[in-house]
Amino acid sequence: MSFANKVVIVTGASSGIGAAVGIKFAEEAANVVLVARNQEKLKEVLKKCDKHRGKAIMVIADVTKNEDIKKIIAQTINQFGKIDILINNAGVGGKAAVWDTKAMEVFDKVIATNLRSVVYLTNLAAPHLIQTKGNIVNISSIAAVSVITAEHFAYCTSKAGLDHFMRSAALDFAPKGVRINSVNPGPVRTDFIQNLGVGKDEANSFWDKMKEATALDRISEPDEIADVVLFLASDKAIAITGSSYITDNGCLLRRPFKEL
Repeated sequence: MSFANKVVIVTGASSGIGAAVGIKFAEEAANVVLVARNQEKLKEVLKKCDKHRGKAIMVIADVTKNEDIKKIIAQTINQFGKIDILINNAGVGGKAAVWDTKAMEVFDKVIATNLRSVVYLTNLAAPHLIQTKGNIVNISSIAAVSVITAEHFAYCTSKAGLDHFMRSAALDFAPKGVRINSVNPGPVRTDFIQNLGVGKDEANSFWDKMKEATALDRISEPDEIADVVLFLASDKAIAITGSSYITDNGCLLRRPFKEL
């Protein structure tokens, strides 16, 4: 696959799946707009992208803020003049029981990041994507189709909403030649555990438990998810829209989940 001269926005691009997606697009000669809040981590991803043919730029932005979302679109158009592909990857988790006093605080934060930002970015990118006959790939989760644990109600709700928004938007955009799909991973080995201040041994123990929750007894790496994203964003997927691609090593086959 080649994405030469394509302009791709990737949110949540400073680490994990987002970073892998951005680098993969750069390897395929795309011009990549890397979006995240963490400037230092984003710089490291930018360096890796710069080793390839496409041009990459950074946009430091918080997708829960309207002005920052406007900035993402404006800087992309100012730099490259168009948008071909939007990858909505930025997301957060949050743990709270529905009856907790902090339930609404967690819910509002998770919905703002995982769902509202996607709707707004899609809204602002729409005229540019219609012009280029581009496409959107949202990074969702198996939590969209199966409840992980009760205390992750906000995350599960946000991802279910994200998938249904994707389907609604796909139907709306189809006559205009714009495709929209989602990738729904199960456990993926990223640095989010370390970011919580967890030590290496404890992190390894966590991933071992995650392996046990899968039928294939393995955890995906971010590059594996990136490969699916690039396929859906490519002309090889020209007939695919409104679809959710589950890549979970058979995690959903192992219901009920153990406590994560």
